Formats: sequence, structure tokens, C-alpha cells
Amino acid sequence: MPADRIYNFSSGPSMIPFTVLEKAAAEMVNYRGSGMSVMEMSHRSKVYQDIFDETKADLKRQLQIPDTHEILFMQGGATLQFSAVPMNLIGKTGAADYAVTGNFSDSAMKEAKKYGEARAACSSGDKNHTYIPAQEELSISSDASYFYYCANNTIYGTEWKYVPDTGGVPLVCDMSSDIMTMPVDVSKYGVIFAGVQKNMAPAGMAVVIIDKTLAGNEHPLTPKLLSYQVMIDSDSMLNTPPCYTIYMLGLMLKWLDKQGGIERIARTKAEKAKVLYDVLDDSRFFAGCAEADSRSDMNVTFRTPNDELDGKFAKEAAEAGFENLKGHRIAGGLRASIYNAMPVEGIMKLAAFMRDFEMKNR
Repeated sequence: MPADRIYNFSSGPSMIPFTVLEKAAAEMVNYRGSGMSVMEMSHRSKVYQDIFDETKADLKRQLQIPDTHEILFMQGGATLQFSAVPMNLIGKTGAADYAVTGNFSDSAMKEAKKYGEARAACSSGDKNHTYIPAQEELSISSDASYFYYCANNTIYGTEWKYVPDTGGVPLVCDMSSDIMTMPVDVSKYGVIFAGVQKNMAPAGMAVVIIDKTLAGNEHPLTPKLLSYQVMIDSDSMLNTPPCYTIYMLGLMLKWLDKQGGIERIARTKAEKAKVLYDVLDDSRFFAGCAEADSRSDMNVTFRTPNDELDGKFAKEAAEAGFENLKGHRIAGGLRASIYNAMPVEGIMKLAAFMRDFEMKNR
């Protein structure tokens, strides 16, 4: 990585691999001899259709998405899916179950209450969202139209280590911050959605992967652009899609192939997280925020002995080239987001900085 680049530990928009940025820069003003930037192309042109089709095919191959499911590229990011999911799905029975394990799943449940009965199937709020409830702690109703959970909680630093057994109730998952970091059995899910700004592309889009049998039952007042069936029928091109974000997703998918694919990325992810958690576990100064069996491999949350030292750590880390380590305003503390683009070198250097900071401040 060039010397003038920092290690960006932001929770999103997040770091993008430097080689991907270089490729995008090289093609910025004249994409492969077309005489145009991708930013300027008609989404109906053949040259852009090729970009779109290749990106979609690469995503399907890498996640091994079965033919029963459709890939949609939808605007509004993950947050707009908080509305789209109940608008399209809750009408089957009028009710849905939500696992409330952090801020975003809580926000999604509150949004769903506008369209039907949204019930908390579990909540980790009793311990400030520092853990993921076990399967036996989930209260899933047979009359639920779907069961909803957020796979990784960026604010609190927890991650589901298992796929909930819903007894046949369609499973809906917000995978915004850990998609493309591990193999996923897509066939188990009714809907997977993800804001792309963590591991997939620059901000501006959500990828939605939906079991096609669930589409077509949306609320009559659902806007066309939020209708899964309409978006399936139009192949995500009812209107102009987020063209450049889709192009960048394509570059990211090719980069992921060069890293050895998702299975290799999953091993690297675990190795990177272990380096930081080993520092926390060996320390009498730093303390991890999440319970050990629920720790996120994407967002490592921790604290020093007090708020003043938290602030000092974030300030001195930034001066040393480690940016965006301050925790979310809701949770406070510190947070290192270590998505796919964060190199192992950045993790090792941060770990060394943490040990040095502890020696100087304990």
C-alpha cells in the first residue's frame, strides 16, 4: 500500500482495495476504448449491459446462488430494505418476528410495525447488545410471515455464529457487514439483503437475494421501485440503476477471486480478527465489549479504562495512520472495522500500536 494511504478502520463506507481503486482510475475517463466513463453510459447500452450481466453472474457464482433465487440491485441502501421487506412479505399473515440484537435490527422492527404486527422474538438489550441469543432463546411463531435477523452488528461488535432454525418460517437476513466474508447456504434464506459499502462497493445500493416464490404479494401501496416482483421482472432496470456502484461491485468481485475466493477470504477474516482479540485477551488495560462467543470478525469493539483514554487512543492512533477507531456515538468506546479490504499488514500494525499504547498509559 502506498505510503500516503492510511489504514481506514471505518465501519462504512469502508476501505476499498488499492488495486481496485487503481483499476477504476485507469478506466475512469475511457472505459475499455468506449470513449466514455462508466458514469456517462446509458444503462440501456450494450457496453453497460455487459458490465451489469458479468457482475451479476460473478456474484451468483461466488455466493453459489441457486436458480430459485434472484439477485436484485436496489437503491436506498440497507435502510430502505427495512421498509421493503415488510411491504413485500408481512402481508402473508400480517405478522413477523424480529431478533433485536442491535440498533439496526431494532430500527428495522420499528419500521415493520407500520405495515403489520412486528414482534420481538428475542432481544439482547438486557446486556446492552453484547451477545447473540442462542437458538433455544428464540421465540418464533408459526404464524409469522418471516423471521428477521441482522447477521453482524457493527455498533456493538457481535455476530451470529449460526443460522437460526425457524421451523419453516421464511428467513430474512440483513448481511450488510459480513456478506462476501464467508460461504453462505443461500437456499436456507427467503431474503438476504446487504448495503454494499462494507465489503462490496462504494455506498449507494443494496444487493437483495430473494427466493422468487416469496415475491408478488406486496402491499398494494408499495412503490414500484420497492416491489421485489417488479424489480425481478425488470431485472433491476425499471429505472436507471446505480450504474457506477454496480461497476465497482464487479471490480470488487474480481479482486475477491484473485484473493482465492470466499473460502480463502473466510480463513483470512478469522486470522485477522484473532490478532486483535488476542491483544484484548492478553491485556489488563483494554477490555473487549462483546461476549467471547458472540464476537464479530468484522467489528472489534473495545475500551480502555476510561473515556479520556479512549479519546487519547483514537487521537494518537489517527496521528499514527490508523483512522476511524472511535466507537459509534450510541455505544462509545473504540471500534476497529476490519472488512475484506483491510490488509493483514494493517491489523498487525494496529496490534503493535495497541500494545505500545498500553505500555505507555497503564
